[in-house]
Formats: sequence, structure tokens, C-alpha cells
Amino acid sequence: MKTDITAPQRRALWALSLAYFVQATGALSVAGSLGPISHAWGLTDAQSARLLAVFGLTFAVGAPLAQVFFGHVRRRQQVVAGMSVFGLGAFLFALAPDYSVLLLSRIVMGLGASLIGPVLVALGSELVKEKERGSAIAMILLGVSMASMVGIPLAAWAANLLGARTLFTLVGAISVLSVINIMLSVPNSVAGADIRLRQVGQVLMERTSLTAFLVVFFITSGVYDMYAFISPIVRDTWHGDSDSVSVALAVIGVAGILGNLFVSRAARLYSAERLLTAGIALLVADMVVITLLPGKLALLYIALVFWAFATDLLWPTQQRRIVEIADPQTRGISLALTSAFMFCGIGFGSAVAAWIYPIYGFYGVMVSAVLFLLLALVSLWLSERFRMQPFDSSFSVR
Repeated sequence: MKTDITAPQRRALWALSLAYFVQATGALSVAGSLGPISHAWGLTDAQSARLLAVFGLTFAVGAPLAQVFFGHVRRRQQVVAGMSVFGLGAFLFALAPDYSVLLLSRIVMGLGASLIGPVLVALGSELVKEKERGSAIAMILLGVSMASMVGIPLAAWAANLLGARTLFTLVGAISVLSVINIMLSVPNSVAGADIRLRQVGQVLMERTSLTAFLVVFFITSGVYDMYAFISPIVRDTWHGDSDSVSVALAVIGVAGILGNLFVSRAARLYSAERLLTAGIALLVADMVVITLLPGKLALLYIALVFWAFATDLLWPTQQRRIVEIADPQTRGISLALTSAFMFCGIGFGSAVAAWIYPIYGFYGVMVSAVLFLLLALVSLWLSERFRMQPFDSSFSVR
């Protein structure tokens, strides 16, 4: 299908996609490297999983505040600054002498990422014509899928072979290379937006937007309730080893690419609401199947194909929906809040898994994950209902 995205625009979008790849790999590689991290610093799996939760919660607070304090800066400059801080946090992780410094490094990485994720999508969507925004967003978010397919399995392999410290040294170095690539490929032409804290409150008080953000929160909570403990689940429930974990992560990544490629085309044919509903329903059904599977790794790998396809159908679609329902003047803060709710969901889902898994095991994690996804469906229904009632669309305080 012919598009109006020019070659320079495509190069810029791929540079932004690569930046997302680096951020996603550095942020989420903890999930696939719990064993090496726990071994290197003498931690439990639950303590290592909290490193993922700390990152997510830092991002959740930092993303909207970053737009308040730095939103007026040109968007390419925001991304460059964010990647630089993110890389600094990765180097700090590699050099950390103890758990407290590890936690600090994840906070630094979360602060850097708060200037990357939401701004990448806003920047990329402004580089192309309006009718191509869905495809541009899907191209940028392909970096997240590539992180799942290549980055996170490769990170798990590197952590097992070379150690967690070497892994995060590499993340820091690649972050520096990504900064150089962005400066060479992405035009510094997209202005920032002057955001006030009051505007953040106004967006949050608008009930259509708030329920849309809750869709994002509950989806990511459900997904990362399971994904944060994918290594212990493969090890304990399916009796796999580190190679089995790497295969599971690779399967998730490859299937995720298919989901992302599918949605980049389906975005031209179907509404965001229909794709979200289908994706959540598929994810719930597949997680129920995974819960009931016998302990054969081959069956798990097959089920993970559908799990990953559904999740990577959801990521760009929820971003697209926010772009479509947001006022152009507040699109930047809406995307920042979307990313904030997303990473808050990652942090919350990971924290819930860290609490549930040691007590209730695999089945407790899967039940809580499905409940989160059902709440996402309810939130989507409410958001659409409010969207169809444009008047009196804000929550009132009496």
C-alpha cells in the first residue's frame, strides 16, 4: 500500500524507533535477566523484580512532570537529553556496589526514559501528514517489538554469558550511539509545547481521557504481572533452564513483530477501539489457555505466540487512540500521561507479581493478570461511552 512518508521522514522515524529499542531493552531486560542480576548482587528474584517496578513508577511520575518543566524545549532536544540521562543510569547500574545504588540507577534510567517514550511518539507523529500518523506511530513502536524479539532475548543471553554488569555497560554505550544517530537523522524542527501543571490536571479531570489512560494502565498491569516473572515461571512451572527462557523471550519477540506489522496495516482499516477490544479479548483467552496448559514447553511456546501477537497489537493502538481523542494543544501532555500510566502499570503489575508469586505461585499471577485485563475492557467501554457524550465530559467536584 502506497504511503506519503518520504525517505528522509522514514530515516527519522527509524532513528526514533531505534531509540525506543534501546530504551525498551534497557528498561525491560531486567525481566529476562533476574537470575544473573540476583546472582551478581546476592538478591532474591523478588528484589530483582522490584528494579523493574522502581523504573516503572519513576517513569510514571517523571513523564508528566518532564513535560511541565521541559515540554517547551524542542522535541528532538528532549529526546537527546533523555537518552543521555538513560545511558548514564545504565552505566551507574553496571558500577553499582550494592542494592541501594542499583535502585538509584533505575531511578536515573526512569527519569531519562520519561523524556524519551512519550516524546518519541509526539515527535514522530508531527513529522508526517495526519493520515500517516497511525503508520508512523507503528513504525516508532516497532522498536519496542524489536526489543522483545532481539534486544531482551539477546540481553538475557549476554547477562547469562557475560554478567549483568557487562550487559548494562553495553546498554549505556548503545544509548550514546543512539544519541548520535538522532542528531544526524531527525530534524530539529518540531517545537515543544508550553505545558502548565494546571493543564495536566485538566486532562486528568476529563473523563474520556482518564478512562482512556486507565485502559493503558490495566493492559500493562496485566501484561507485566505475567511478564515480570517469565523467567521463574518457565523455570518453576515448565522446568526450563536459562536457554528455555531465552527461547520463550525470542518467541515473544518474533510473534510481537507480526502483531506490530499487522496493526500498521490494520490501522488504515479498523478503528482503534475495535483493535483494542479484539486484542484484549485475544490476550485474555490466551492467558486462560496458558493457565490450563500441561507442563510441556512446546505448548507454552505456541501459546506465547498468540500472547505476544495480542500485546504488540495493543501497544501502538492505544497510542493511536490517545492521538485521535486528544486535543491538538494538549497532545504532548496526553501522550506523556499515556506513557506515565503505561509505566505505572508496568511498575504496579511487576510489584503485584513480586508479592503474589512467592505466596500463590504461577496460578495467582495468572488470575490477577486476567483480572487486570478485564478491568481494561471495562475502562475502554466507559471511555467510548463518555466519548459519545461530548458535553459535560469532565468530572465535577462539588
